[in-house]
Amino acid sequence: MNTSDDLREQILNSFQGATERNFEEAVKDFPAQSINVKPPNVDYTPWELLEHLRISQFDILEYVRNPKYQSPPWPDGYWPGKGATATPAQWAASIAAFRSDSKALAALAADANNDLLAPMPHTPGHTLLREVLLDAGHSRFHLGEFAILRQVMQTWPPGHE
Repeated sequence: MNTSDDLREQILNSFQGATERNFEEAVKDFPAQSINVKPPNVDYTPWELLEHLRISQFDILEYVRNPKYQSPPWPDGYWPGKGATATPAQWAASIAAFRSDSKALAALAADANNDLLAPMPHTPGHTLLREVLLDAGHSRFHLGEFAILRQVMQTWPPGHE
């Protein structure tokens, strides 16, 4: 393995650890009756936080792969509308979309034809490496927050540690 391959492997391990493992644990067995409940002293529901994760990751993915992509307006475009609620089917769709986009972003980073360090032509100074790390850090931050919300809301399944 060369240095480039080693770097790619480390990046993928970090990205997947931040998104896949933590994400799956955070959303596993989340009670449907709690997806639209605002925890005490929090301005959003678990579904709104999940949607923020999904929208933000999609934004990064499209920013990388589509030179004509236009990001939503900040900050409102990165969250569902105030007071928006979700059905269990919408919750499941948000989870599925996050998983799919995470796999697509990881596939871009895993592809040896994609130089992790080369500036993207449509975004001088920004690289694939930067975007993957940005997504991993953002996801990890909010997934930690999601875990705390579950603790405060007492929505972890019995025996969770």
